Amino acid sequence: MVESWSFLDTVESNFRPLVVIELAKGTKEETIEWFTKRIVDKKANGGAQLLIKPLITENGVENIYLVGASHLRLLLGAETVGLVKECSDNSMRAFTYSSRKTFKDFADDNHSFLTMAECQYIIKHELENLRAKNEKMIPGYPQAKLYPGKSIVRRLLTSGILVQIFPLHDREELKKLRHSWYGRVKVGYQPLDDIRCYFGETIALYFGFLEYFTFALIPMAVIGIPYYVFAWEDYDKYVMFATFNLLWSTVILEVWKRICAILTYRWGTLLMKRQFEEPRPGFHGVLGINPVTGREEPVYSSFKRQLRIYLVSLPFVCLCLYFSLYVMMIYFDLEQWALDYHKENESNFSSLMLYVPSIIYAVVIEIMNRIYRYAAEFLTSWENHRLESSYQNHLILKVLVFNFLNCFASLFYIAFVLFDMKLLRQSLATLLITSQILNQFAESLLPYWLQKRYNRRMKKRMCSQKTDRDLSMAEQVNMEKEMGTYLGTFDDYLELFLQFGYVSLFSCVYPLAAVFAVLNNITEIYSDALKMCRVYKRPFAEPTANIGVWQLAFETMSVISVVTNCILIGMSPQVDALFPDSKMDLVLTVALVEHLLLAIKFIMAFVIPDKPRDIQMKLAKLEFESLEALKQQVRAFQMQLHFLLIHH
Repeated sequence: MVESWSFLDTVESNFRPLVVIELAKGTKEETIEWFTKRIVDKKANGGAQLLIKPLITENGVENIYLVGASHLRLLLGAETVGLVKECSDNSMRAFTYSSRKTFKDFADDNHSFLTMAECQYIIKHELENLRAKNEKMIPGYPQAKLYPGKSIVRRLLTSGILVQIFPLHDREELKKLRHSWYGRVKVGYQPLDDIRCYFGETIALYFGFLEYFTFALIPMAVIGIPYYVFAWEDYDKYVMFATFNLLWSTVILEVWKRICAILTYRWGTLLMKRQFEEPRPGFHGVLGINPVTGREEPVYSSFKRQLRIYLVSLPFVCLCLYFSLYVMMIYFDLEQWALDYHKENESNFSSLMLYVPSIIYAVVIEIMNRIYRYAAEFLTSWENHRLESSYQNHLILKVLVFNFLNCFASLFYIAFVLFDMKLLRQSLATLLITSQILNQFAESLLPYWLQKRYNRRMKKRMCSQKTDRDLSMAEQVNMEKEMGTYLGTFDDYLELFLQFGYVSLFSCVYPLAAVFAVLNNITEIYSDALKMCRVYKRPFAEPTANIGVWQLAFETMSVISVVTNCILIGMSPQVDALFPDSKMDLVLTVALVEHLLLAIKFIMAFVIPDKPRDIQMKLAKLEFESLEALKQQVRAFQMQLHFLLIHH
């Protein structure tokens, strides 16, 4: 591959813009010249060897640049990032330029061998790996210090010189995707392969999980309806329903692992090797030497980071949890007031007033969750984690703990302190439905309406202009750069996690929770698809092999649901009547049942393999072939060494 870079040209007549770079207004010419030169310079000189041209508008050249790459450059980049593609024998292998002819659908003139999302991912990778050589600062900005090995793009971003980098939409492909995805209401599967080709594996995997989770909820919803209609107060009849729920929650999570393996193997990400993780953009510290890479980079004391976590972040999180509990107690005061008001008046209006405290509390919960999210992001950033994975893990932990307590503390209090099952049903239904309506409005409807207003203004402004190719591209870039930035799947998974909690934790009290979850998720699929295609900028594709830490979060929730459902069943009058003489026998029986159910869950998780048999065989075959190839290389080296020793 090293030889291939030498004949790679940086000029291509058929320039295809893939990525947009927007610099700050007033950026100095010497900075622009230096940065663009590093982008087009050959790899041997420390450049990215990409193509770049300024965006021409009616006002002339602005600080917006279009980045592309030649077909050969993208193929070599695919090998660099370790993309896995399908071979002619239907096996999946890491792409190499030297063996390109062995891959399915490859041809020298077939520019669609790599998807547009893969091409944009390659360009992003190359831009992020532009590193300073001997520069001590960014030309024109003495305060923006550089050192050998520092990522140039990350330094430009933190200095405010680089405003944003985003991939362009392909309007024709997007139109086709919109039509097949949400253009018409239909009963069927989502086009996950098309979503993956356009948006990448991370987003496609989220929509795959959303679709799978929705289908998995249908049995719970179907069984829950007759329980709600015919056996509302007979808690002894809920034992079978709760037991089914607990086994269901285990099976769906284990089956998802298998489906996830099937999808990611087909997409090639199950085989991608994990790359060495670079320091995150916001990481700062004293310049030092990385003992692993030997490169100069910022070094920050882990002891100082631990002090920040345990002396500042942890007390702040505890204070927020206390405040959440305080708000919860105010909610119960409102509930008591509404109940007293209903007893005094006994009217239709007073009956409606019984639901008002729960609705207000649900709105307050959503507001508190969003405010806390900003505080958690600030604190986690201030802790100065070196790696993005460490930053994400600490952020997810903070947000999950607060959201879990904020959303479910009142339900636990009603169930296990007040012992009021009627209020528990009412509160659970109100919190679930209100939170779903608020999320749909805040995440999809409001952003879509705002973006539609902006697009209408942009079209009016440009209606009198010419419609040649350059102007059309300028219009597209100007519209897309003002779109909102998609911040990832964190909030989407969090919403499903909380929904899973509402369905599983108190299933024996409110069987209709699964019904409302199914209805919400059907609209969620369409609204999320709408916001991805119409509201946000196109995000860069991010290869992934699974849903990450969220799998563990869902499994933890299913374990907690075993405990809560067993206790709720043990508290029912029918079960309590079976142990009239000794409450200790009741407690021991409930504990025994709970341990048995947990044992069954863990046995099922162990018995059900994470990957289907055929994929296990394919992975084992690839590993065997890799070892054989390595042995052959070692033998060839030994033979050459032996030959040299004999002749010497």
